Amino acid sequence: MTGGRAARWLITWIAAGAGLVTQAAACPFCGVVGRSLAERRDTAATTAVGEAVGPAVRDAAGRLTQPFAVRQAIRGRAAANAAPVTARVAAPVAGTALLFGEATGWEAVAADESLLAHVAAAPATTVPAADRLAWYAARLEHPDPAIAADAFTEFGLAPFAAVRDAAQSFDAEKLTRWIEEPGIDQRRRGFYGLALGIVAAAEPDPIVRGRSVATLRRAAEAPGSDLRAGFDGLLAGIMVAEAEAGLDFLAARGLLDGDTRAGDARHALAVLRFAWECLPHSVPRGRVAAATARLLANPAVAADAAVDLARYQDWSAIAAVAALWEPLGRDDPLVRRAVAGYLAACPLPAARSQLDRLRAADPAGVRAALEAAFGPR
Repeated sequence: MTGGRAARWLITWIAAGAGLVTQAAACPFCGVVGRSLAERRDTAATTAVGEAVGPAVRDAAGRLTQPFAVRQAIRGRAAANAAPVTARVAAPVAGTALLFGEATGWEAVAADESLLAHVAAAPATTVPAADRLAWYAARLEHPDPAIAADAFTEFGLAPFAAVRDAAQSFDAEKLTRWIEEPGIDQRRRGFYGLALGIVAAAEPDPIVRGRSVATLRRAAEAPGSDLRAGFDGLLAGIMVAEAEAGLDFLAARGLLDGDTRAGDARHALAVLRFAWECLPHSVPRGRVAAATARLLANPAVAADAAVDLARYQDWSAIAAVAALWEPLGRDDPLVRRAVAGYLAACPLPAARSQLDRLRAADPAGVRAALEAAFGPR
C-alpha cells in the first residue's frame, strides 16, 4: 500500500469512526441544521397551504399524523377543497400549515401568514447560492422565529465561498449586536462571528475593521465552558479577519497547549481544519500544520491531530506522533490507530524506522492498530 493511498484509507476510516466527517459544502460551525423550507418546497411534488381539520393521532408506525384540507397550491398541483390529506407532523397543528407532498407522503409544518409569504417569495434553489444568501441575510434574527430559523438554516447549508461572496449583504452593526447579546442562540452567535470576520476582511477602513476585530476578540476571550457552542465560529471569524495573526491569537490564548481543556482543543482543531481548507491564500498551510502538530500533546485531540497531519501529508512530526504510542496510546485505541496509520502512510525512512521500533516492542499491538486503520494487510 503506497503512502498516499494509506493516508487516504486512514483518514476515511478513522474520521468516519470518530464522527469527524462533515459536509464539505456546508458551514463547518453551524451544526446540524436540517433542510431549508425552500429546499423542501422545490423538491416536493406539491407545496400547498393547508388547514387542520382534525386532531393529531399516532398511526400504526407510531408517527404523529393529522388531517388537513388543502386550500391553495404554492408550487405544483393541488386541488383546493379536495378530500383532506393526512400529513406527518412534529407536533399538533392548530390552524394553518405548509403542506409538502413528497414520495414518502405528506408532511405539515405550522405556519402563519408571514411564514407562508416567506416560503412563497424565497428564491428558487436553482438561483446562485450567493444571490440566495443575500436575500436571506435580511431575515437573520427575524421577529418571526420560524423565518429566522430558516434564514440561519440557509447559511448553515451554504459553502463558505458563497457566504463570503454574500459579504456585502451583512450589516456589521447588527452582527456586532448579535454577538454581544447574552441571550442569543450560541450556534448562531458562532456563525455571526464567522460572518463578522468575513465583513472585517473585506472592510477597507482600518478603523472600522479594527472595531469588528475587537468585537470578535472580546467575545472569544470572555469566560465560558469549553463545551459552549459557537466558540469555534468566533475563532474562525478571527482567522478570516486577521489571517496569520489569527494563528497567533490561538497560541496566545493557550488553545494549542497540551493542557488546554478538551472542548477548547476541539474547537481549535476545527478552526485549523477550516483554515487549511478555506483560507490557503491568507493563512500559510505550513503554519496551519505546525499549529496542528502542537495539539499532538493534548490527549483530547492527539489522535485527530495525527490524522489531520497525515491528510496534510505533513511528515515533520514523525517523532512526536510515534511518541504517542506510549503511554497515551495504551489507554486509547484511536491513538494507536492514528500513530500506526501516520507512520505507515509516511514515505520517509524515519517513519519506517519508528514503525519497526514499535513493532519490535509490541508486534501484536502494531498489527492490531494497522488492521484497525487499514483492514487486514
